[in-house]
Amino acid sequence: MFMVAFYGCLLAELVPVPIEVPLTRKDAGSQQVGFLLGSCGVTLALTTDACQKGLPKSQTGEVVTFKGWPPLAWLVIDGKHLAKPPKDWLPLAQDTGAGTAYIEYKTSKEGSTVGVTVSHTSLLAQCRALTQACGYSEAETLTNVLDFKRDAGLWHGVLTSVMNRMHVVSIPYALMKANPLSWIQKVCSYKARAALVKSRDMHWSLLAQRGQRDVSLSSLRMLIVADGANPWSISSCDAFLNVFQSRGLRPEAICPCASSPEALTVAIRRPPDLGGPPPRKAVLSMHGLSYGVVRVDTEEKLSVLTVQDVGQVMPGASVCVVKVEGTPYLCKTDEVGEICVSSSATGTAYYGLPGITKSVFELCVMEGGGSHLPTSPQPDVSCSVQTVPVTVGGAPVSERPFTRTGLLGFIGPDNLVFVVGKLDGLMVVGVRRHNADDVVATALAVEPMKFVYRGRIAVFSVTVLHDDRIVLVAEQRPDASEEDSFQWMSRVLQAIDSIHQVGVYCLALVPANTLPKAPLGGIHISETRQRFLGGTLHPCNVLMCPHTCVTNLPRPRQKQPAPASPWEPLLEVGPASMIVGNLVAGKRIAQASGRELAHLEDSDQARKFLFLADVLQWRAHTTPDHPLFVLLNAKGTVTSTATCVQLHKRAERVAAALLEKGRLDAGDHVALVYPPGVDLIAAFYGCLYCGCVPVTVRPPHPQNLGTTLPTVKMIVEVSKSACVLTTQAITRLLKSKEAAAAVDIKTWPTILDTDDIPKKKVASVFRPPSPDVLAYLDFSVSTTGILAGVKMSHAATSALCRSIKLQCELYPSRQIAICLDPYCGLGFALWCLCSVYSGHQSVLVPPLELESNVSLWLSAVSQYKARVTFCSYSVMEMCTKGLGAQTGALRMKGVNLSCVRTCMVVAEERPRIALTQSFSKLFKDLGLPARAVSTTFGCRVNVAICLQPNRLGKLAEQGTAGPDPTTVYVDMRALRHDRVRLVERGSPHSLPLMESGKILPGVKVVIAHTETKGPLGDSHLGEIWVSSPHNATGYYTVYGEEALHVDHFSARLSFGDTQTVWARTGYLGFLRRTELTDASGERHDALYVVGSLDETLELRGMRYHPIDIETSVIRAHRSIAECAVFTWTNLLVVVVELDGLEQDALDLVALVTNAVLEEHFLVVGVVVIVDPGVIPINSRGEKQRMHLRDGFLADQLDPVYVAYNM
Repeated sequence: MFMVAFYGCLLAELVPVPIEVPLTRKDAGSQQVGFLLGSCGVTLALTTDACQKGLPKSQTGEVVTFKGWPPLAWLVIDGKHLAKPPKDWLPLAQDTGAGTAYIEYKTSKEGSTVGVTVSHTSLLAQCRALTQACGYSEAETLTNVLDFKRDAGLWHGVLTSVMNRMHVVSIPYALMKANPLSWIQKVCSYKARAALVKSRDMHWSLLAQRGQRDVSLSSLRMLIVADGANPWSISSCDAFLNVFQSRGLRPEAICPCASSPEALTVAIRRPPDLGGPPPRKAVLSMHGLSYGVVRVDTEEKLSVLTVQDVGQVMPGASVCVVKVEGTPYLCKTDEVGEICVSSSATGTAYYGLPGITKSVFELCVMEGGGSHLPTSPQPDVSCSVQTVPVTVGGAPVSERPFTRTGLLGFIGPDNLVFVVGKLDGLMVVGVRRHNADDVVATALAVEPMKFVYRGRIAVFSVTVLHDDRIVLVAEQRPDASEEDSFQWMSRVLQAIDSIHQVGVYCLALVPANTLPKAPLGGIHISETRQRFLGGTLHPCNVLMCPHTCVTNLPRPRQKQPAPASPWEPLLEVGPASMIVGNLVAGKRIAQASGRELAHLEDSDQARKFLFLADVLQWRAHTTPDHPLFVLLNAKGTVTSTATCVQLHKRAERVAAALLEKGRLDAGDHVALVYPPGVDLIAAFYGCLYCGCVPVTVRPPHPQNLGTTLPTVKMIVEVSKSACVLTTQAITRLLKSKEAAAAVDIKTWPTILDTDDIPKKKVASVFRPPSPDVLAYLDFSVSTTGILAGVKMSHAATSALCRSIKLQCELYPSRQIAICLDPYCGLGFALWCLCSVYSGHQSVLVPPLELESNVSLWLSAVSQYKARVTFCSYSVMEMCTKGLGAQTGALRMKGVNLSCVRTCMVVAEERPRIALTQSFSKLFKDLGLPARAVSTTFGCRVNVAICLQPNRLGKLAEQGTAGPDPTTVYVDMRALRHDRVRLVERGSPHSLPLMESGKILPGVKVVIAHTETKGPLGDSHLGEIWVSSPHNATGYYTVYGEEALHVDHFSARLSFGDTQTVWARTGYLGFLRRTELTDASGERHDALYVVGSLDETLELRGMRYHPIDIETSVIRAHRSIAECAVFTWTNLLVVVVELDGLEQDALDLVALVTNAVLEEHFLVVGVVVIVDPGVIPINSRGEKQRMHLRDGFLADQLDPVYVAYNM
């Protein structure tokens, strides 16, 4: 019926486009075929009754519209569906001309489908050439095993056979799968003179022929092997002849041929009776071929490729071999190049693509030194699908244009054509070229039958880091164990390395029958490649070898060596030289400061008190009923409140209990182990009232005592706490049997439960002898796993509160909402200190409550009409992920954020621009002003260096809040070398950095060189140093790292202003003077934080920030929920959380490796895939990478998969 439809179209002067029957909506390559049909303007689909019934249908019974396909009318052409034409109907008389006869589709290496147009002239010329080359005659029988809709199956079985009135026996692919000997049986029964097969069909016949004795192939004069150009076809031909020669098959009957969609049949071997020369073999050095030269070698070696000739050029055609790349110069006789054909029997164009048509079908060949142009004895008319070769001087070799075939080869003795590969399978690694089919043949030689399926191996290349990387994918047999598979993979790697001298970048095994199939068997290579790059291949075993393959990494950065002797000159640039260099370049020293405290008007009476305890007593006396704190639970209801006088009285009771029950002296340390709430605040002021030093500690988690309780115990011990203040519930927990399994519960200091302490007053509130006396200890665990306690004096505490009050305009009439943990840093200061100092009301929202009600914080902001609110990145992320689809429902509940003027994210890291922008965009629908969200920056040595309030109240009128935060784009490659290079938005390797906020009143910042400690110039990267009245006074202890932090609080510049005492923040950043002006009319200095020095990774002599690598990894695949990186014995370890099916896990290995290589020029050593929630994150939303590293080394991560890259 296909022949009826095809010739019916030709008679009706329609252009047939033969395609495969689409069986499902997800057929490999089906979408691209649909695009071709659309571009060709196809509106009618001809099919048979049986095919039509097999097509997927919609509920109405209509054939579904396939993805990417144009709307089609389906016409069934079986006899019963069509009426006979009238007796007087005759087809129109046609001229054979340049008009298109049919379009044959072709899939490119990248997976796109193009249509090759074949004109009526070319069609007839091809049929005549095949008739002459094959000696076809009338009434001969041809057995055809190939797809009769395209390629050689169409040219021989449908077109040339009709021209010569031959008999054709077509064997469907389905019958071949069921009975591989069916074609031989038909040759035998019909006494066929010619047969058209592929080497695959011969191989299948060999496997199935045992026991078949009555088979005779003596009638065959030509056994045409359509894929004779494949490197393994020679072994199939030899093996087939070896078995069937005894059954009548003559050696000269085997006729390999070469063809391509563009040039149609390029060459075919003729039997001697048709004038063909004797067949030849070429044993070629694989190493020589990889450099594009022909070098004959001996068969004994493994590293050789044996190829057979594919006969001589077609009658009437000329053939030449041109350079693969660049101008099409003719190759020398010992060079491998692309075979080009000049003939009237080739395709004419790529349909609708005039640009690439010119470069493929109209090639002008140049002569480049020793070359040859074999021509068939029968000259013919010129061709129209053309490529023109040229000489060195640029003169064309021939006036006739040539057509590129996409076949790589050379011309041998007797003008025989030898094909060694295809351009589509060419993989250029470094300067050497390798052919995919050769690599497949090598893989097949490694005992394939035990572990993988012979015909189910795909080899292709992907471009990673400016070079092709070889990927091999095979289908694993179900009975092969993981150990067997890895042994086979390692043997394949060794074989390819020894034979081809090239490394395989990735070797993946997938479950049986999961690779996309080509319409008539085989693997759809381009679809497999797309799945690999898209992370949808779903392998069950993966072996990556980037360490051995990737040899084009940039050279590691070399640091200057120290001088060998004192007399040798020091090559380093000193701090003085840097200052002079900056002055010469016209750059200012990178130093900036907030507003001067002395010049600021402050009507608040709190500033006259030296101690925070005095401020609370004063407020309890003057405004006793003024509310200071409101605590909300998960339901949004108020669980406790505290006015000035209530807080004062509760603090007195705690102080009395400490003195009486605890028998503590002034200066003793007290651990406060409370859940977030008013009890914690009361206990803090109780400690100040009796002269004790409070240490706030996060309580242990009841469901995770084994991990959280040791940290509590460590802080209590390291801080030398003489007493633990807590609640009844936590007291029971600290003394429980479960606690005894985690820590030694007998060594707890005195534990006081403050739930039921009697109402007693202290005789007198303790007054410290000096403001420099210790007020409290701020303990926290850094992201690098270091536990440190920072000392805060009374003077620093009051200065901190005043600076925040002035920056954020906090007055008793204000209400602010706080959704932060109250245990350390700025979170503690905002929760416990600022309300008492400034008198504003704080609405306290414990972040833990958001786990059961994610909208709690935003609802509270709306309910209390808070103009200022503080949160952490983890809270912002929870809201963005949890409320993304609920903004409409929140609006219906009356949540309105238009009251918010400033929403500040409290952080000790580089601002997360993507998160803040997505939060702003998402909640804009609820009235959140576009400029409301801003960031802060603080660290251990100074918890509040930058805050960016929006313009409010009187200061907004005066413009004192300063300009909006600015964003700059820096070159990520320069950052690795500790340099700042500003680039345009969207530039390659650009990294956006947002200003961390406005520097607080009284704070001075300078950027210092990390090694010389000299001041740096504007826009130079260095360590951020800070000087301020609210700097911490020093470390109480740095657990395990005491020696490294000696000078953190008393650093001095080595040049310039050497008198000022600075605190080193441990963060890299830079200052940049902007064009904007601040309140004083001066140009605004913006501070940009790049990252923590302690967290940076030193790799290949460069400094990498983990967040940059992690951002690249998270973008690599939609199933990656979170990621963290660290180093282990000089290897980069990437841990990714898989938010998807386990079958997706191994897809991530290659994508993660690719992304890090491409964007950071680093080879990933280990990829660890874990379940969501495994990467530890602290309350500020920071990843605890060192904890994760410890878990990895102790084998405690329970990973889904671990890939060790070779």
